[in-house]
Amino acid sequence: MSISSVVTLGDVARRAGVSLATASRVLNGSTRRVNEDLRAVVVKAAEELGYTPNVHAQAVARGTSSTVGLVVHDIADPYFAAIAAGVTRIADERGLIVMLGSTSRNPDREVQYVAMLRAQRARAVILAGSRIADKEQTERLAKEVAEFRRTGGRIACVSQNRLSTDTVLPENRAGARELAIRLADLGHRRFAVLAGPRNNILTARDRLAGFRAGLTERGIELAPEAVVDGAFTRDGGYQAARELIARKLDVTCVFAVNDVMAVGAMAACREQGVNVPKDLSIAGFDDIETLRDLVPPLTTVRLPLEQMGERAAGLALELDVPEKDRLVRVRGEVVIRESTRKLRG
Repeated sequence: MSISSVVTLGDVARRAGVSLATASRVLNGSTRRVNEDLRAVVVKAAEELGYTPNVHAQAVARGTSSTVGLVVHDIADPYFAAIAAGVTRIADERGLIVMLGSTSRNPDREVQYVAMLRAQRARAVILAGSRIADKEQTERLAKEVAEFRRTGGRIACVSQNRLSTDTVLPENRAGARELAIRLADLGHRRFAVLAGPRNNILTARDRLAGFRAGLTERGIELAPEAVVDGAFTRDGGYQAARELIARKLDVTCVFAVNDVMAVGAMAACREQGVNVPKDLSIAGFDDIETLRDLVPPLTTVRLPLEQMGERAAGLALELDVPEKDRLVRVRGEVVIRESTRKLRG
């Protein structure tokens, strides 16, 4: 046989003098037991021929593969990149391969990715990203998740607890509430919020609600005109901040519901000649890694993003299937930095 020839499972079966089915059970990871003498003969034949197992055939034989699916909304967002780093670390430790899908915040793509990973017999899927406020779309995803689990796959989410899965839940309301209280305690009384797409993204809605609740505890009312919607991106924060500045509301502190929006807002302030924090204090939420290069450093609510990814992957890859879905709550930590100043008086 020439070096350039591709050795097939049939070649191994003929060399070993066994059926193709027996050779497949030995080499493709089937759970069906094979006589040890036959197993030794097949393994020896494979080694002599230089046979490389077919990964797809192994997945079919075992009913699963060495693939872990990770579905995120936007891989360019440092929030999801940090979660992906945590998931990848756990997968690497277990000799598994991560297949990444980025939905570009299209909920239809999220459903499609789960269906594709089910067809490819992925061992597990981690869904990272906020649930949307569309009941029909959520039901479609829930149906696909249930089918994936029915066929033996495992799923975990880093998200709101809206699907029948193990879930790592960042406590967005509690973190935003605590941030509002801390900012009010710095002396601020006139606030604005860059609220993200709160009509359909639950994270944006939860963070706004938590921030409003914290202000209420300090006797502060958030005016309707001081809440500006925008995309959950750097450019969304930039545009929302420009709109807020144009409204001339005389606020002293702005809360952007995620850090990338806060980064965009600070860029808009520089362009408009608004000094941060002298003229306007700005705070965000998440504590993404890229903040280390931001000037001034951003006040935010820190979430342990990589650890959240690690925990979700660990839940999805546990060998024992739990009787009930598990909920892991993650509390944020308020970090006050130079982008927010203390007011006198």
